[in-house]
Amino acid sequence: MSEYVTIQKSALKLKGVGVVSEGKKKKKKNKESKHRLEQVATSQNDEETKAKKAYVDKRTPAQIAFDKMQEKRDFNRHLDALTEHYDIPKVSWTK
Repeated sequence: MSEYVTIQKSALKLKGVGVVSEGKKKKKKNKESKHRLEQVATSQNDEETKAKKAYVDKRTPAQIAFDKMQEKRDFNRHLDALTEHYDIPKVSWTK
């Protein structure tokens, strides 16, 4: 029983709850750091616009071939839906 004599019998203290958290103050940010953040943000925007202008196709050759075949199939489906595509043109006007 002597092991339990030294324990503290008090309420559980939680961070951010009650009087304890009121004593903490937030740190003020430096104006220079704000200025640096703005510069970084503007440089990133400039890089993004450059990246948008210079689009690089990152697909593999197999993906490119697959997309080409899909386009052909879609075009064929479109032609299949047209009635004029399968009409036989009239060759002679005499008969």
